Amino acid sequence: MIRKSASLGFVLVLTATMTSATIFGSVRGIIHDPQHRPVEGGMVTLKSTTSEWENTAESDVSGEFSFNPVPIGKYSITVSSPGFVQERQIVVVDSNTEPIVHFQLSLAGAKENVTVSGAPVNVPTDSATPRTLVDRLQIAQTPGASRSNSLAMITDYVPGSYVTHDQLHIRGGHQTSWLVDGVPVPNTNIASNLGPQFDPKDIDYMEVNRGSYEAAFGDRTYGVFNIVPRTGFERNNQAELTLSAGNFYQTNDQLSFGSHTERFAYYASVNGNRSDLGIQTPVPEIVHDAEEGYGGFGSLIFNFDASNQLRLVTSLRRDYYQVPYDPFSSDIENAPSAANRFTAQYPSLGLRDGDHESDVIINFSWVHTFSSKFLLTVSPFYHYNRANYESSPSDFPTASMQDRGSTYGGGQVSFSANTAKNDLQLGLYSFYQHDNELFGVKFNDASGQPFTANERRSGSLAAFFIDDKLRVTPWLALIAGTRPTH
Repeated sequence: MIRKSASLGFVLVLTATMTSATIFGSVRGIIHDPQHRPVEGGMVTLKSTTSEWENTAESDVSGEFSFNPVPIGKYSITVSSPGFVQERQIVVVDSNTEPIVHFQLSLAGAKENVTVSGAPVNVPTDSATPRTLVDRLQIAQTPGASRSNSLAMITDYVPGSYVTHDQLHIRGGHQTSWLVDGVPVPNTNIASNLGPQFDPKDIDYMEVNRGSYEAAFGDRTYGVFNIVPRTGFERNNQAELTLSAGNFYQTNDQLSFGSHTERFAYYASVNGNRSDLGIQTPVPEIVHDAEEGYGGFGSLIFNFDASNQLRLVTSLRRDYYQVPYDPFSSDIENAPSAANRFTAQYPSLGLRDGDHESDVIINFSWVHTFSSKFLLTVSPFYHYNRANYESSPSDFPTASMQDRGSTYGGGQVSFSANTAKNDLQLGLYSFYQHDNELFGVKFNDASGQPFTANERRSGSLAAFFIDDKLRVTPWLALIAGTRPTH
């Protein structure tokens, strides 16, 4: 593929007060001197490894410090204190985790050489969930991962993930959940959609949970994808234009804008894509398999004050897929033969079907920080999803159609409390759903009369969740949670 990218400049900057408790973790640590006595007043700097954002704190009389809340991502921690050599460590923060770091400072002048050594990998004890964290740099550097219809950002990094019959599978199934900023995107019709939930180019971080879920993430069996979208804090009145062209007459293009001040940030993008190779074909030849789509994404963040943040995330997509068919009249599917007892199995030679999809997401969040230990997030949302499978009126022997539209409205409220030994999270998640589905068949072989059937259904869901983590020792944590759903 030939790819051309024009960028007016970018840096990745995260804020410490993003939305929803389920994309947050925290960082805690302690500072000692060479005699293992606590160091009071040490300056601690927490900085994203992929941005210019940083936050600072001072150690207390016990030498302890904490940062809360901290969005998922990779950070460096630097500790400095008069009379001591500056020390630095790298820490990775996952949602609902609290990595603990220990600094033992050396006296200034006591060391003349810098020693570089490999540090052992610390196994987290505050979560039983296997996680994979993918950032936007990995997406940009992975071949094909930034294409609108690509799932390479998942299949290239997440163990046990693959695509078959045009559906993403992980650990053997395709019942998965998508979350944006920790708020679930409700969808009870996963198998009827082929289009992407989000364009990979709009993603900042993606956290993938693979089993042993905490109660806050719901009960989808096979996987949970928690998306932290780009916000605009990584740009200063900058735009980026990405153009690409490749075989099968494909192109994946995007224009995005973003900027920020100390209190406000915005990010907006529009994208378009098309290709002659869309979904998987029944035969090696590529016939009637084009796809095209376009979409837009927007993010607005306003820090009302040090304790309150407002955020709006919107996403719009429309996608179209031609449904390929078997073009060979002598194949077992199309023609009577001895192999199929002289009865064609599923003749597709005369079909020209297509799949039309639309998706709209609106997610508003209010984040209130009571203190460094207590956090409240209120997130109302709206989601509309449409999938219309339609045939050409001249399809033979029958022309069928199935149009479905689903509307969801609801919200999530979550509260978290973090102390030295205990982390508590509780919340309520609920939505109302209305479906409108139309099915129709036209018999072009005169074998029956055309008919249509319309069905309208409504329902609701309400779930309460509570998670609690008690750190008994540095190597032992007790984790419990429940999520009753009605």
